[in-house]
Amino acid sequence: MDSESIRSEIAFRFSRSSGPGGQHAQKSSTRVEALFDVEESVGLSESERRRVLEKLGPVVRAIAQDERSQLRNRELATARIVEQLQEAVKVRRPRRATKPTKASQERRLDEKKQRGETKRLRRSTGD
Repeated sequence: MDSESIRSEIAFRFSRSSGPGGQHAQKSSTRVEALFDVEESVGLSESERRRVLEKLGPVVRAIAQDERSQLRNRELATARIVEQLQEAVKVRRPRRATKPTKASQERRLDEKKQRGETKRLRRSTGD
């Protein structure tokens, strides 16, 4: 995955941020929505594209309205997209099923007996 070419493929939309902020927030479009089109990307290999499509869909979206600056929000949204893509591209090792050990089974049963005993002692004896 080529991070630089991915950053250049991100499209941005700007709008006014929600929440308080007075005249500055009402006048300036500092909210940034970053969009990354997975299917049209040249920065992803074919196998990476398949994994991202499977996990995130055809369009990856991130929104930032944390800061007062549009430039800073643009950086935050871009970083969030890159982070999502890096997470989606990772190849997970398949889990191998294992049997619980004899000691862990015994511990589990001992804890169950102890919980049962505690609950039994809580019951009212006036029956």
